[in-house]
Amino acid sequence: VQLQASGGGLVQAGGSLRLSCAASGSIFAINVMGWYRQAPGKQRELVAVQSSGGMPNYADSVEGRFTISRDNARNMVYLQMSSLKPEDTAIYYCNANVQGRSYGPAYSYWGHGTLVTVSS
Repeated sequence: VQLQASGGGLVQAGGSLRLSCAASGSIFAINVMGWYRQAPGKQRELVAVQSSGGMPNYADSVEGRFTISRDNARNMVYLQMSSLKPEDTAIYYCNANVQGRSYGPAYSYWGHGTLVTVSS
């Protein structure tokens, strides 16, 4: 399974960006899919995740500013980021919990990350 993220870039504070992530490979189902981020000198943290057909879960720091959505038919997840702040600067990683076959176990996969830089 491979995850390919895109959409990062440089934006001014208050601006918006939309991240996309596509999963490909041997996929029967994706149970949970979402985004994490890692800022320089900090640990990787959850940004937003969403289970298949379930409610999204957001970090307090992005609640109300970021919106996660999924396209289950295309095995994709998106993160619409608005009202960006300099503290949102980080490498954003896509994550997916994937079942490769029916009744099989689910494994966690990571994409390579996409850099988001918010200037003040």
